[in-house]
Amino acid sequence: RGGEKTETKRKADFGLSGALASDERTGNVYNGVVLKFVEPPEARAPNVRWRLYVFKKSAARKEGKSKSGGPSSSSSSNDDSDLLEVLHISRQSAYLFGRDRRVADVPVDHTSLSGQHCVLQYRALPDPASSSLGEPRLRCRPYLMDLESTNGTYINGIRIEGARYYELRKGDVLTLGGSTREYVLLTENSTSTSA
Repeated sequence: RGGEKTETKRKADFGLSGALASDERTGNVYNGVVLKFVEPPEARAPNVRWRLYVFKKSAARKEGKSKSGGPSSSSSSNDDSDLLEVLHISRQSAYLFGRDRRVADVPVDHTSLSGQHCVLQYRALPDPASSSLGEPRLRCRPYLMDLESTNGTYINGIRIEGARYYELRKGDVLTLGGSTREYVLLTENSTSTSA
């Protein structure tokens, strides 16, 4: 039967289709994890050396009283025993906070926090004060965006909306979800929280 052609049946292909690889082309995948945010075009590494001073709330302050017995303030106490660490956050344009250690720049372990909880993003935007002098100068400032986490992100005790940038100022206190850690934003040479 030399004249007959035998057709082979094509078997099902259960390999990767490449549909998810489109995220790798757009830069939205890091270490195999799809990120919940994309850096904006105005993202820049800052010139100012920003730092986050990480404090743990004491039991007295959690109950609304400071160690002196008075009402608690919105900022952390100056007692160095509460200081856990200092994070240098001026080496890249964005810092992701979250429990997923594969992608988080600032890993957090509290159970009330999300895998990708929030992002601190530096953005270079035109300075309104310099616009009257002709060509506006760019000013690189830190912004915080909650990545639609379940338990929220707080700036100075006020919960912020998800998926929206909020400009941060020197001395702002960040808290995440139900965590007892407070992140105080200061610059390298800060001796007080005044801007």
